[in-house]
Amino acid sequence: MPNVHIVQEHTLTPKKAREAAEKVAVKLAEEFEMEYAWDGDVLNFERSGVSGTLTLTRHKAEMLIKLGFLFGAFAPVIEAKASEKMKKIFSGAK
Repeated sequence: MPNVHIVQEHTLTPKKAREAAEKVAVKLAEEFEMEYAWDGDVLNFERSGVSGTLTLTRHKAEMLIKLGFLFGAFAPVIEAKASEKMKKIFSGAK
């Protein structure tokens, strides 16, 4: 099972980092039809064939996406889109 691992550093407060993570989750949920839920500072998301986490720490956001067999071929596209969204949102860019 292919994995996508993205680490994005940030300088946001914990509250702002959580708000940014929520924006990432909403965008990915819309684009890839995923469900998501918070468990402390970890955002869990999934859909058939895809699951993952977005973990917040003081100065970074770390996303791990586990792709099932059918989605494995799309790993580069999924990684590029998720990385782009995280960079844009956690850097504070509009």
